[in-house]
Amino acid sequence: MPKTTVGFDSAGIPLAAHLHTPDAPAAGPLPAIVVGHPGTGVKEQASGTYARLLAERGFVTLAFDAAHQGESGGLPRGLEDPAQRVEDFKAAVSFLATREDVDAERIGLLGICASGGYSLAAAGGDHRVKAVATVCGVDVARQFRYGADGTQDPAVFQGLLDLAAQARTAAARGDDPGVMPVFPETAEQAGALGGEHGVEGFEYYCTPRGAHERSAKHLTWPSVDKLASFDAFHAVPLIAPRPLLQIAGTRAVTSWMAVEVHQRAAGPKELHWIEGASHVDLYDKKEYSDPAVEKLAGYFRSALTSYDAEGK
Repeated sequence: MPKTTVGFDSAGIPLAAHLHTPDAPAAGPLPAIVVGHPGTGVKEQASGTYARLLAERGFVTLAFDAAHQGESGGLPRGLEDPAQRVEDFKAAVSFLATREDVDAERIGLLGICASGGYSLAAAGGDHRVKAVATVCGVDVARQFRYGADGTQDPAVFQGLLDLAAQARTAAARGDDPGVMPVFPETAEQAGALGGEHGVEGFEYYCTPRGAHERSAKHLTWPSVDKLASFDAFHAVPLIAPRPLLQIAGTRAVTSWMAVEVHQRAAGPKELHWIEGASHVDLYDKKEYSDPAVEKLAGYFRSALTSYDAEGK
């Protein structure tokens, strides 16, 4: 499928992206999907895979690197700023809406992992978005506060906030504030810290399975306190009457967040389960990601054709 490197502005920060288009020539403007990557990910990983496969099914797709990460601009590097991440999605919609090969009335969002939460927040406040979907979607702020499985001791996050506060003071004094490592040195350490979910994340991001040189291995400490009060799910009721599809694995420890979103959603909604899949399985394991792509293609094909201003 044709892939073009493109760029656009997001609140003054230049973003790098890959635009995927179908092989077959189109008779007119096509429906389009913005695809957001997991936390610490880049457009060359899971989001790029989903973007390419959806382009093969007739959509124009845009996989971008978040501000402060990947090939996109923004200082400091490795900052996870939830407000900026939401703005990135809206900027991507603006980019697509001005293209002649895109039908501006048929633009959807797809968020994977952390981008799942950000895509929900972006869609809630942007009526140009006509349909939303997530794959193993999470609110990364909730994950920091409560842990991937929702059972984390509150003292863990309080300790991170202490370190973030110390880092801000160090920076104000002109000292090196340091960074917060995302991954430990070994899979065994990842398992001790995060169980099976931690091991799977390590195996994807830190081994040849999915590793990429620009994928973030650390976050800046201010990321922690920026996430402290963020709630990606607050705007979920505002998505209605536009449709929402969530895809989650039956083995995903993060799926409790998808259930919460489903309960909050006020419009057409579906929580689709992929049997036997864990959270990270849906990034790249074809026995799980291929059925997810087929579900997404059918959903967006219908949602971006049938939706109108009254949600009918």
